[in-house]
Amino acid sequence: MKIYDVLILGGGASSLMCASHLKPSLNIAIIDNNPKLASKIKISGGGKCNITNVEVSSHNFDGEVELVDHALKAYSKDDLLRFLERNNVEPVIRKNRYYFCRNSSDEIIDVLKKNSKHSEYLLNTTVQSVQKKNELFEVQTSRGIIKSKKLVVATGGKSFKTLGASEIGLSIAKDFGLSVKEFTPALVGMTLQPAQFWMKELSGLSCYVNIKVEDKLLKEEMLFAHKGISGPAILSASLYWKKAKLSINFLPNDNIFKLISGSKKLLSSVIPLPKRLSKALLQAIEVQDIECKKITKEIKLKLEAIHNYEFAPAGNFGFTKAEVSRGGILADELHHTTLESKKVNDLYFIGEVVDVTGELGGYNFQWAFSSGVVCAQDINKVALRDTSKLI
Repeated sequence: MKIYDVLILGGGASSLMCASHLKPSLNIAIIDNNPKLASKIKISGGGKCNITNVEVSSHNFDGEVELVDHALKAYSKDDLLRFLERNNVEPVIRKNRYYFCRNSSDEIIDVLKKNSKHSEYLLNTTVQSVQKKNELFEVQTSRGIIKSKKLVVATGGKSFKTLGASEIGLSIAKDFGLSVKEFTPALVGMTLQPAQFWMKELSGLSCYVNIKVEDKLLKEEMLFAHKGISGPAILSASLYWKKAKLSINFLPNDNIFKLISGSKKLLSSVIPLPKRLSKALLQAIEVQDIECKKITKEIKLKLEAIHNYEFAPAGNFGFTKAEVSRGGILADELHHTTLESKKVNDLYFIGEVVDVTGELGGYNFQWAFSSGVVCAQDINKVALRDTSKLI
């Protein structure tokens, strides 16, 4: 039976980047349950893949700071951009922040395939369980047992079930005695309490807001949806929200009191928001749509809520609408500089299956790429040491 040097479970961003940086002399195989590699990359970002962000730091992630910091230093967004440039891919920047493929996500997929072509692709293959015997990993799959000296678990999270997402990565970790945090939906729209149902009446409208949640301040568009609230600001806020209240500043670039000062117009007319929204917002904070000159001190106190509208969401839209999963293998279970298990030699975890989740804006792909390279670098070092012993 063939024994691989490195077996990578999952055929997504972290997996392909890891394989792309492994030495071609290694005998490598990638297992994926889909008929094609990189199925999530293919559909992300409207088919153009938000690869990374202009500004990337551990501040943009929910995860162990030391672990994230090391990965981002080992393989930064600048390293990623240079890798793409060497492979003739020039991403474009949108909104002065987001790096996207110029025409199609196929651009980065093709690069990853080209650089990992020294690997064997075992597609349409489902991983069922893993055990380790006599220093070899035995992976039970839908096509039988596959053995390897090193095992890299890059199976992703629970979102995008239609693309074959599962919790197999957590199951493997648990079978080896590793502690995990169960997956929950992240980067997902939020549902509302009855007191905020007025927002659902604005379905289809959007506005630029600042959202405070926990110790984070998020600045982006918010979308009013039929089920609740969504849009980039809300999706990132969902990453940090833990049942407590969050606060929305509906006029982050204006001051409501300067807007009303000396005006004879109706309140809803001076608020620079869509008229439907300004009227609904006034009603929500219990302020009549009166002429600005008639505003009293009591009304001014209520108007402060436009800059600090506090409420607790009811929940979220669930995994079917989630961009990613929060949770995974706990950082304490892994060597932060290699992503190898502390308990099981030669067992690595990378990408979304690790308890690291980024905000919306390319951060999760950056983590996938960075963690994949960190893992590959360590495997290459070990392979080099093993080779030197034979000389």
